[in-house]
Amino acid sequence: MRWVDVKEGIKEFLEEFKREKTGIAGVILLVLLVIVALTAPYTTMPDLPEKWRSSAYWEDNPKNVPPTWYNMFTSQKLVPQQVYYVDDLKIGHPSDTETVIEADYTFPEGYYFGPQGIIIKNINVTLNQASQAPTYSIYLKRPDGKTVVLVKNKPLTSSTTIAVGRDATISANIYVWLVNVTEGKELDPIQAQMDPIVIMNINTLVSTAFAKVEPGMKAEDVINNPEPLPGNYKLVLDIKNPAPDQNKVILDEMKVTFLGRSYGMMGTDYLGRDLWAGIIWGSRVSLTIGILVSVLSTIIGLTYGVTSAYLGGNMDELMMRINEIFASIPSLPILILIGATVGHVTLMFIVFLLVIFGWMGIARIARSMALQIKEQTYIEAARALGAGNGRIIFKHILPQLLPYAFATIALSVPGAVISEASLSFLGIGDPTAVTWGQILNAAQTQSATTKGYWWWVLPPGLGIAVVGLTFVLIGTALDRILNPRLRRL
Repeated sequence: MRWVDVKEGIKEFLEEFKREKTGIAGVILLVLLVIVALTAPYTTMPDLPEKWRSSAYWEDNPKNVPPTWYNMFTSQKLVPQQVYYVDDLKIGHPSDTETVIEADYTFPEGYYFGPQGIIIKNINVTLNQASQAPTYSIYLKRPDGKTVVLVKNKPLTSSTTIAVGRDATISANIYVWLVNVTEGKELDPIQAQMDPIVIMNINTLVSTAFAKVEPGMKAEDVINNPEPLPGNYKLVLDIKNPAPDQNKVILDEMKVTFLGRSYGMMGTDYLGRDLWAGIIWGSRVSLTIGILVSVLSTIIGLTYGVTSAYLGGNMDELMMRINEIFASIPSLPILILIGATVGHVTLMFIVFLLVIFGWMGIARIARSMALQIKEQTYIEAARALGAGNGRIIFKHILPQLLPYAFATIALSVPGAVISEASLSFLGIGDPTAVTWGQILNAAQTQSATTKGYWWWVLPPGLGIAVVGLTFVLIGTALDRILNPRLRRL
C-alpha cells in the first residue's frame, strides 16, 4: 500500500469522524481524562500511593467529612479546615522557663458545629536532663469569657502529638469542665475517663467547647444537641521548661490544625485521606488497565481468530474447541479465586488475568471475517507466488481487520475498567495502588452508604461511568464510520 493512499485514507476518515458528534464528545472526554491522569503527581502529590496506606500521614485531616462546596447546598454550614504554621502564631516568652503560644480562631456566624478537633504537632524537644523535662498545658479561651482546660502539666517530648477530639484524656477534661459549668459538680478527671458518656462521645465532646454552655443546662443535652457559639476563640499552649540550658524546645516546624467539618474538593474517608487526590490517581490506573487489557485482548483475539480461519481443517477445529473451553469458564469467580489464592496481586497480574479471559469473543468474530477474506483472489495470488502462512496472515488478512480492531479496542475498555474495579471492590486488587475500586471497597467496609457518606461513594462510581462513556462514544463513532452496514444516510 502506497503512502499516498494511506494519507488519503486517514484524511477521509478524519472528515467522516468530524461529522460524528458522539465521537467528538468522546475524544474531548478522553483528552481531559488523559490530562488529569498525566498531571496527577503535580496536582496532588508524587508519592500518593505510598502515603495512601499510611494512616499517620493523614492525621491532620478530619475524618468522614464532605467537600467544602457542600456548604453551598445546605443551610447547616460546616466549618472548613484551618491550619496555622509558626509564622501564623503569637509566641511569647514571659520568662526564660516559659513559652506561651497563641492561635486565634474565628468561629463564623451561620455554621452548625465548631471544628471537629485540634491537632498540634511538630514540636521538637532536645532532652538532656530528664528530671527537668518540659511540660505543657493547653487552654481554650472562649468568646463568652470562659476558659476550657484541655491539658494540664503533661510531659512534652518530640513524639508528642496533641489531638483534641481524639484523645480520651482531653475529652474527659472537656466533660469535667462542662459538668462543672452547667451542673456545678466537681468531677475527678481520671474517673471521668471511665464515664460511659465520655467513652461514647470521645470524638464529639469537642463540639461542646465551641457551644453555648451556661449554668442550669444539662451536660448531656449540650453533648447531644450543642448550640454553636460563634465568635473569636484563642487556643493557648503554655510550655514550661525548667532547664532551658539543658532541654531545648524548638518550634520552627510547629503546626496547629483546627480540623474542619468539610474538606477539599471531595471530602475525606474514615482515615482522613483526601478523596480528591485518590480519585485523580485512580484515573491513571483505570486508563492504564483499560487500554492495556483492551489492546492486548484485541491483538491476541485477532491473531488467534485469523490464524484459525486461515489454517482451517483439524487445526481450526482444535483452536475453536480451545476457544470454547476458555469461553465457558466463568471469568469473575475464577479471577476472585486466583486473586484470593495468590494474595498480593499486582496491577500487571490483574492485566494478565483480564487478558486471558478477554480475547475469546474477539477471536470468534475475527475468524468469521477471516473466513471470507481468505477466499479473496489476492490471497490465492499470494499463496501461488509462494508467500508463507505467516506473511499471508500478517501482511494480507490482519490489515483488513484493522477497522474492526480499532472499534473493538475502544468498546472493550469499559469492560476492562469495570472488571478491575470489581476485583478491587472485592478486596483482591493491588494494595500498593490507588484505584477507584479500592476506594469503593473501603466505603463498603465502613458502611459509607448507610451512614450517608455520599461523597465517598458517588465520585469513584461516576469516574468509572465517565471512562466507560468516553470509550463507548468513541467506539460507537468508529463503528459507524468503519462498518459500512452501520453508515447512516
